[in-house]
Amino acid sequence: MRKIVLSAAMSTALLATTLAVTQSASADTAAQTTAQSTTKTTQGATTRYVVLYDAGTSDAAARSAIEAAGGTVLSSNAEVGYALVESAATDFTARTDAAVGLVGAAADRSIGKAPADVASSADAVEKLTQAERATLAGRSTLKSPARAPRQEPLAALQWDMRAIGATTDGSYRTQPGSKKVTVGIIDTGVDGTHPDIAPNFDAAGSRNFVTDLPDLDGECEVAGCVDPVDVDDDGHGTHVASTIGSPVNGLGIAGVAPNVNLVSLRAGQDSGYFFLQPTLDALTFAADSGVDVVNMSFYVDPWLYNCQANPADTPAEQQQQRIIVAAVQRAIDYARSKGVLPVSASGNEATDLGAPGVDSTSPDYPVDADGNPVDARDRTIDNATCLNVPAENDGVVTVNSTGPSGRKAYYSNFGTEQSDVSAPGGDAYDTPNGRSAPGGMILAAYPANVAKAEGTIDENGEPNTPMVLREKTKDGQDAYYQYLQGTSMAAPHAAGVAGLVVSEYGKPDPAHPGTLTLDPALTQAILLGTATDTPCPVPAEFTYRRVSATAGELVSTATCAGTLDDNGFYGEGIVNALTAVSAF
Repeated sequence: MRKIVLSAAMSTALLATTLAVTQSASADTAAQTTAQSTTKTTQGATTRYVVLYDAGTSDAAARSAIEAAGGTVLSSNAEVGYALVESAATDFTARTDAAVGLVGAAADRSIGKAPADVASSADAVEKLTQAERATLAGRSTLKSPARAPRQEPLAALQWDMRAIGATTDGSYRTQPGSKKVTVGIIDTGVDGTHPDIAPNFDAAGSRNFVTDLPDLDGECEVAGCVDPVDVDDDGHGTHVASTIGSPVNGLGIAGVAPNVNLVSLRAGQDSGYFFLQPTLDALTFAADSGVDVVNMSFYVDPWLYNCQANPADTPAEQQQQRIIVAAVQRAIDYARSKGVLPVSASGNEATDLGAPGVDSTSPDYPVDADGNPVDARDRTIDNATCLNVPAENDGVVTVNSTGPSGRKAYYSNFGTEQSDVSAPGGDAYDTPNGRSAPGGMILAAYPANVAKAEGTIDENGEPNTPMVLREKTKDGQDAYYQYLQGTSMAAPHAAGVAGLVVSEYGKPDPAHPGTLTLDPALTQAILLGTATDTPCPVPAEFTYRRVSATAGELVSTATCAGTLDDNGFYGEGIVNALTAVSAF
């Protein structure tokens, strides 16, 4: 999962929120009541807000209420029920609080600068730490079988695809995916020009819902600060897309569903933050455009757990978290109603989501000069009233991560209530001696621009780390691949299998001629029902022993609960591409 924290060279975060909740009323009453308000307001700096409507309030009535409260509507989403608003009124949130028919207003503001050397804690898991990476030079990866005929050049390094039957002798032969099926990647973007993604990338069907913010994401690369739909300045989304659907084309690797249609629905900033509005926009667009499956390897900023009324939070913070849960749930419900199956990563905190304990990371910005979030505090998390969004939202397939041996990855979250399935996400320490090796991670496409920016290739384009591989197309174009690990890498394996399920069992979609569709409930049932049952370890308390490059042996434990066919480590099992397309 993409952990939302500031990364190197990034500064300033957004979304300090003041929210208010009001009682529901009819759309006409909402407009009438708010329009009658004549209280004079004090003007200040113009601020941007996300305003959530009460259920049943029409878009027209909500717009009237917002304007009467002193706001200017920049755009609105009638399907989910919210608007992007600007206002200079200093009491705008109070006025929306008083307006019948509006749930509340979330105000964005600049809240501080981060030092250039703040590191992402996501990278510490997904890419390993700098110290761990430094010790990999010259270290062999896990033993891989020799390349078989008809395989892609790097297929021998893809233990993950062999683990789920996504091979030339497995699901590729039975059902490689259909161009009539679309999988959407809600992430940091997708490098649609990468030679091992381009054949399946649908630029016309892709959208970027994010505007780069110089104080947050660094200098804008294009005029207007809105990147083209085929750009990924982070690399996370490209890796996810490649795992789902890199083609069988004689280059590099192949994904789980090498013939499906891929679209980028960008909701993540270059810096890795996923704010509420772009997430809602991406889900709504997926619903309206005929997307069949969406992958969501992130959580919505800035709270790791969104609690209804945590006593450690201020009233404004409590309201913000309630709004995040409610708004994302609306968007997920809308997406499913239009034929979209949402798939999410469970997270990389090695936490039992059924008993999360204490969260000391939220909110994760702003940060001080040492890179520590200044407002983060110890919060005792109540499983009954606190949710990780979107992983714990209703209607989402939540995926845990496994390593090469099939064990739950050391970092992967788990939980009997939360875990639907598991899938290969990599575990660098799942080796015979407990030392890290890149071969235990997941290999997928890597944007050349990111490789250059991160310094993982030299001036001649040669990789300078075993975490990166270089291939050449027939016409001499570079194609780079990187090893990553995380539940962010597990989720796209499940999303890819879901795409295969729609390809195999879908019916023509009258709403989108020329495409296929399948009820998300049926897609989910087949995905989960054909997963390979995997029991809890014996003993149920599993001990992880990792030999760290800097800290010696690290010992941690995780306890599995449940049955053979449904437990906290594996959910209903490890997804299987071949079994899924051979179910009937």
